[in-house]
Amino acid sequence: MAKRDYYEILGVSKTANKEEIKKAYRQLAIKYHPDKNPDNKEAEEKFKEASEAYEVLSNDEKRKKYDQFGHAGMQGGSDFHEYGGFEDIFSNFGDIFSDLFGASAGGRKQQRSKTGLTPQRGHDLSYNIEITLTESYLGTKKDISIYHHTSCETCNGSGCKAGTKPEKCSHCNGTGAVNFRQGFFSFAQPCNYCKGEGFTIKSPCPTCKGQSRVQKRDTLTINIPAGIYNGAELRVKGRGDAGVFGGTSGDLYLHVTVQDDKKFWRKNNDLITYLNLTYPQLVLGCQVEVETLDGQKHLIKIPKGCAVGQEIMLPGKGFPVPGSLSRGNLIIITKCHIPTKLPAKAKELLLEYAEKIGNETSDSKSGISGFFKKFLG
Repeated sequence: MAKRDYYEILGVSKTANKEEIKKAYRQLAIKYHPDKNPDNKEAEEKFKEASEAYEVLSNDEKRKKYDQFGHAGMQGGSDFHEYGGFEDIFSNFGDIFSDLFGASAGGRKQQRSKTGLTPQRGHDLSYNIEITLTESYLGTKKDISIYHHTSCETCNGSGCKAGTKPEKCSHCNGTGAVNFRQGFFSFAQPCNYCKGEGFTIKSPCPTCKGQSRVQKRDTLTINIPAGIYNGAELRVKGRGDAGVFGGTSGDLYLHVTVQDDKKFWRKNNDLITYLNLTYPQLVLGCQVEVETLDGQKHLIKIPKGCAVGQEIMLPGKGFPVPGSLSRGNLIIITKCHIPTKLPAKAKELLLEYAEKIGNETSDSKSGISGFFKKFLG
């Protein structure tokens, strides 16, 4: 019976890269693995077929030879048989099967701590923090309280009672895995007695109960940089959960929410606000003092005939740009203050002014004209 094309077996194209080939093989290995298909000859053959294809296509030199000469270039199939039989698959593909069935499968051993137990990294933690727009503008410090795992001080993270140490597991002889043989296959799975550690703690620490860490509440002071924006995420390295058995600690991620301000708002790195002016100030021009979020006062000039909605910019008075020395701008948008009540004398003068300038208005851009009818009481 003619052998099937290796690319067809794995379901990948001839231009597939190594990662795509490995991913395809992993899926087939999980599906047809003998441990999941006991006494299934068809699954056994498919598993063998996929393993043979992967063994060739994952090797640059063998793949090149196969692409050029096909199965004939594999000396009667592939170099698969040079390893002494199909039962050696697990040792030849240790990186694949360690991912699928635990790090001890395929003969690989995990790196262990001085106690013999395998260090594990702690979990990352997240925390939401709220600041004002002023704090975002200036930068600030915040004290936060977090509840997390910390390394046990009683046993220094070993999990063992003072004067004791972990003992080698008698069931797996310290390997963390138990080997099984089924038909042609020899494979390994994590030891149930030591949970794949290879060692057990006979005399656990009384404080952490052998877990090597305890939970406690800590107060941290967080520096929040000037210019931080709403929705930003800050990473505080090593302040998440402590690792297990001497493993590195996770990180703490802070999700920043910037509260709205009544007078100012932010657009990109610009600080924006409205400025209320009287009609005479807009017509005649003036100088006005404005105060920004940092308490500094700036004197700005309002030009004659200033329109409502005109933007007046003060360069470099906006938000600091994170990671640089530059800043955004302060943008002031003019508004006209319209009084709802007028003293009698002011009303008289306003009516006189209205008569002086006339009652016809014209929009030069739109061409729409308005004609005065009557002043309302």
